[in-house]
Amino acid sequence: MTVALVQVMWEDWADRGVPLPAYQTAGAAGADICANLRPEDRTAGVVLAPMQRVIVATGIRVAIAPGFEMQIRPRSGLAVRFGIAVPNTPGTIDSDYRGPLGVALVNLGAEAYVVRHGDRVAQCVIAPVVQAAFEVVETLDETARGAGGFGSTGMGQG
Repeated sequence: MTVALVQVMWEDWADRGVPLPAYQTAGAAGADICANLRPEDRTAGVVLAPMQRVIVATGIRVAIAPGFEMQIRPRSGLAVRFGIAVPNTPGTIDSDYRGPLGVALVNLGAEAYVVRHGDRVAQCVIAPVVQAAFEVVETLDETARGAGGFGSTGMGQG
């Protein structure tokens, strides 16, 4: 297993009693990220009306090792039970970003949902990054699929 270092710095206003991102089991690919709400939001929480989007504060900033990214993904339990998703799944935190780590959430459910201070709201996966070189050419190689677009793979298979 490859280990990539992620340095974490608390925001000045953050509640240091809220857990940092953490893996819940030995085999977990994603580390849970908790809401670390600003002091003025901690009592009431952040209400997400149906179809509303919001960025939930985590109270931290991160430095990710070069050659890696942090992917922000939804927690399956929140998605299934309440319709809470990450609208830009996966959200990418680049290795050179040093701003506040916020989690974009959307409520796809039928009822309002309250994000409480300390709730596990998303998970992060650290993944290697390969940067490509882009080259203009006159033709592309032929493949069995060719120009078949959306929904074209697997057609004709029972």
